Amino acid sequence: MATTNGVINGAERSKIQNLTTDVLIVGGGFGGVYGMHQFRQLGLSVKLFEAGSYFGGTWYWNRYPGARVDSETPYYSLSIPAVWKTFTWSERFPGHEEIRRYFQHADKTLDLSKDAFFNTIVVEARYDGSQWVVKTLDGGVAHATYLVLATGSSYKTHWPDFKNLSHYKGLLLHSAAYPEEGIDFQGKKVGIIGNGATGVQLVQELARENCELTAFIRTPNIALPMSQRQMSVEEQEAHKAFYESYFRSAKDTTAGFPFNTVNKSIWEATPEEQESLFEELWGRGGFNFTIGNYRDFLTDKKANALFYEFWARKVRERVKDPWKRDVVAPLPQTQLFGTKRPSLEQDYYEMLDRPNVTVVDLNKTPIVEFEETGVKTTEKVHHFDIVIMATGYDSVTGSLTDMNLYDTDGRTVKAKWQDGVYTYLGLTIDKMPNLFMVYSPQAPTAFANGPAIIEIQIDWIAAAIKKMRDEGIKSIAPKFEAADKWRSDIQTMNEKTLHPLSNSWYMGANIPGKKREQLLYLGGLDTYNKVTHGALDGWRGFEIVKA
Repeated sequence: MATTNGVINGAERSKIQNLTTDVLIVGGGFGGVYGMHQFRQLGLSVKLFEAGSYFGGTWYWNRYPGARVDSETPYYSLSIPAVWKTFTWSERFPGHEEIRRYFQHADKTLDLSKDAFFNTIVVEARYDGSQWVVKTLDGGVAHATYLVLATGSSYKTHWPDFKNLSHYKGLLLHSAAYPEEGIDFQGKKVGIIGNGATGVQLVQELARENCELTAFIRTPNIALPMSQRQMSVEEQEAHKAFYESYFRSAKDTTAGFPFNTVNKSIWEATPEEQESLFEELWGRGGFNFTIGNYRDFLTDKKANALFYEFWARKVRERVKDPWKRDVVAPLPQTQLFGTKRPSLEQDYYEMLDRPNVTVVDLNKTPIVEFEETGVKTTEKVHHFDIVIMATGYDSVTGSLTDMNLYDTDGRTVKAKWQDGVYTYLGLTIDKMPNLFMVYSPQAPTAFANGPAIIEIQIDWIAAAIKKMRDEGIKSIAPKFEAADKWRSDIQTMNEKTLHPLSNSWYMGANIPGKKREQLLYLGGLDTYNKVTHGALDGWRGFEIVKA
């Protein structure tokens, strides 16, 4: 791909201006990479637009200190043999640098860059009756029979509307815009606003620096032990004899990890059995404690309280400062366990306990405004040289509503979803023929391992396109009635859980003005796979147009 200083040159712009392809993919993360590979297998011409200057998706942008994935090796990778057979990881939970190295390896192995256009931002897409017409920020125009949006759930950053934010004169940045060259924190006063996975990872890493660190916490993060460890090449090579089975088994589970699971209620176990299982799963690390445990905690408040009490006991014994202990692991229980996405930590609580780290409880002393030198709460002004906003994203829907995607009636997705999200199967949108989504709203996105979800969805799209071509079908689009039922079924499932009682980004509750609803499919990855592929039989729920 010919670029100069990360900007597409004139020759590349002319290619986009005259570009016609069978499949156009928007997004160069796991969905884009797997999609390019799978659609090529059908003999289709495939091109890809990526806003960043290389593959990686969210891992192209997230370079902040401590950034790493919370899905373990080898499951946070693609099941393409040519890729996994020639790549080894160094850790159970890879860091951002290593994930980018993986994307470089996948690119080289699959020869992807020749069909990719980087630094290319889509600003509009319309279906003209026969194909999608896609416009880019730099004036490019492309035409595609099938449009695949692999834009991910974490692209459009969220900046809370703090009063006088622009008055601050120090270095202010969002964690997703962390500079590649890094930042010198030595001797600096640093504030971190936000306490999700990013906030945990930043605090855990920066507390080690020679700096004065302040963590602003509103909702304590229910972080679980990562149990990180190094992994040798020899170990991985030995396990590669089982990789195909691992990847296949992952897709036949609820969450995309082939963990052992408990198929009974917590109330069918004695207190001694409960404690024994809790200790066993806690010791294994990762998401074993949530995915491999009794499932009642998502539907039963009393069961949920037992999970929280165990977690709080484990955390509180690691935090010596009584003020910090009561902020990060309060007793009695102040929030439901697991209804916000849990994070994984290595030594977050020990780092938080260090004397160079200050904890601000935003429930007691909320932020009033920004000033030139820092952040004013109801208690005092906190002076900072650097403020990092670990405030997340307009998750799940933001990358789609921000793109000016028009349906055949001339309505944008943003307008269509103003009063609620409507998709069919989490893959398609009514009145948008031959448009498909990956890692998308109303799919198991964020409730399961990313690559497993992505592969299931891409495989479905590939199967749909093959079926269309075999049957002489020009286009498919879901009926609104099918999308309405899909949405209703998700909300009905949601009402049977504790999710509606928490203000999570699962529910769209982190963005002011966004409709509060369950944005994700709760039926499990395995069920999702069966239901979506079942819809291909007779094109259930779809309107078809013959060629």
